[in-house]
Amino acid sequence: MPIMKIRGGDLDLVEYNFSPFRPGERIQTLGIRPSRPLQPTRETIRVRAPSRIHLTVLDMNRFAPERPGGGGIGFAIAMPLSADVRCIDGPDEITSERLPIIRHFLEIFRQASGYTGGFSVRTSSHSYPHVGLGSTSTMLIALAHGLNAAVGSPFTRTELRLLLGHNYVEETQDGEIAFGFETGVGPAASTYGGMAVMGDRLTLVYHHAFAENRRVFVIIPASDISSAGTKEFDLLMNRARCLDYQDRELKAYMILMDLIPALERGDLTRIGEIIWEIEFRGSKRAEIEHHTFSIYTYMSRLREAGFEFVGMSSVGPSIAVITSRTRQEVEEAIAPLGLEIAIETTVDNTGIVIERPENQTG
Repeated sequence: MPIMKIRGGDLDLVEYNFSPFRPGERIQTLGIRPSRPLQPTRETIRVRAPSRIHLTVLDMNRFAPERPGGGGIGFAIAMPLSADVRCIDGPDEITSERLPIIRHFLEIFRQASGYTGGFSVRTSSHSYPHVGLGSTSTMLIALAHGLNAAVGSPFTRTELRLLLGHNYVEETQDGEIAFGFETGVGPAASTYGGMAVMGDRLTLVYHHAFAENRRVFVIIPASDISSAGTKEFDLLMNRARCLDYQDRELKAYMILMDLIPALERGDLTRIGEIIWEIEFRGSKRAEIEHHTFSIYTYMSRLREAGFEFVGMSSVGPSIAVITSRTRQEVEEAIAPLGLEIAIETTVDNTGIVIERPENQTG
């Protein structure tokens, strides 16, 4: 991988060596240790975790590969990923499309917990990877909770989030891994459900139930612009940082003074107004413009049609619409744009569900 340049301003230019490594290397346990003796089980633990919509980072200048943080907001949607885990003798047995990152997290968990046996792991995912729905972080937080439950739950939810965040990686093309960008929004939203507000260093500032009894429609416009690898690095660490220098205080103010009170009241219309304003501010603007101004055109038409909440997730191109109106009304609004609804679901206000053998249904 190349050395990437990060520019935040005329006098702010640093270089980052994007060096890949093998699963099991460069592990950070943060001094986290089990709170109780391990009690490994041979029974299969199944964990279901909701996917997430990541609405914005608060300040891109406060995170980088190997430096999780930056703050942000996002919410969980009822589109679960699952991990089945049990303790076994001998080497690990893994059935998953994400072998390198799973192998890596198994070693992280072993080093933190002191467990010396093997794990049987099977993961399942949805069919929409790398479009802004958090497939990597959701799968990993499900895995973390499954491993924890399989050895007797020695770690808290917060400890699992920190272990994941400080060791967050993505696969490279040759089967190695490299540190990725992690705000902690995805694991927090998936763990607790509803809307999560994060501060720096993976700090969960606030979470609350969100948009109960409303439908979520996810629209995924076609885009041939990459948001992965070096393209994502250039986007997040250059133009986005410059824009957050300008707007981070305003975004933080809007979240504290407007968004959180609106969440407390359950006022979806006001929440939608705040999110729409953020779509034009700071790093979120850079993420949307990365896909050309067509994304703004699509979202503007949806807002003009009167839908309460419209926002692009992460680096896109997925657009989330939350409304009390019908699917037919959404379809009629987006048909002239050549768009279709990819997913119809709801906000997940429950979060992680751990199913033990006695309550598994299939």
